[in-house]
Amino acid sequence: MPDTRTSLPSPIPLPEQFFQQDARQLAVALLGKVIRRRLNGQWLAARIIETEAYLLEERGSHASLGYTEARRALFMAPGTIYMYYARGGDSMNCSSLGAGCGVLLKSGHPVVDALSPAASLARMQALNPNASGGIRAPERLCAGQTLLCRSLQIRVPDWNAQRFAADQLLLEDDGYQPDQVLRAPRLGIPSGRDEHLFYRWVDAAYSRHCTRNPARRGQVEGLHYHSLELEAAQRQAYQESQTCSAT
Repeated sequence: MPDTRTSLPSPIPLPEQFFQQDARQLAVALLGKVIRRRLNGQWLAARIIETEAYLLEERGSHASLGYTEARRALFMAPGTIYMYYARGGDSMNCSSLGAGCGVLLKSGHPVVDALSPAASLARMQALNPNASGGIRAPERLCAGQTLLCRSLQIRVPDWNAQRFAADQLLLEDDGYQPDQVLRAPRLGIPSGRDEHLFYRWVDAAYSRHCTRNPARRGQVEGLHYHSLELEAAQRQAYQESQTCSAT
């Protein structure tokens, strides 16, 4: 139904069944989707360009450390928002199919469109200035999990263990899909905690703007990362979801 405060159509959130997927499948499926956050009458927006999957049975996940009240969202219905502090900043995830499993929204890229025009981008830049207090370049605004949350004002106390809300915070499919996907090990996983698993996915078209480009100089395709067409990435994720994940 129309949003009377903007006279524009309201964004259409992803259906709840979208999240009823294995975390690896969901991590691929979320690439290209748009996060919309309504703040004081403006829709701020970013496209998801990087994700990481986490499973209960592998040692890189928070859930593998056991259930706590702070981690309860990972054990709730798929599509529940799980937030925590990473290096002092807010970090956003969503639960997937399977208790204790979820996907980290690792980085994004600002979206400017009819619903989130240039003024929305300017608001994001005001919310997330660079280290000297100046204007951060658009491609660096959401280039990391805490930068993404800061630019969209998504905070742990407000959103942990909450559901997406169509009038405040949602994920939307605007029709965009990556052509090519880069797959690599997750970032920041301690040694001995399944750091070898290739559970990180990046939209190749935006790889220079993610947390760390898997295909940067010095990285060897086939060794440090894999480059796949979207359908191949989806197929791999599905096949792995049918087998034991942690080896």
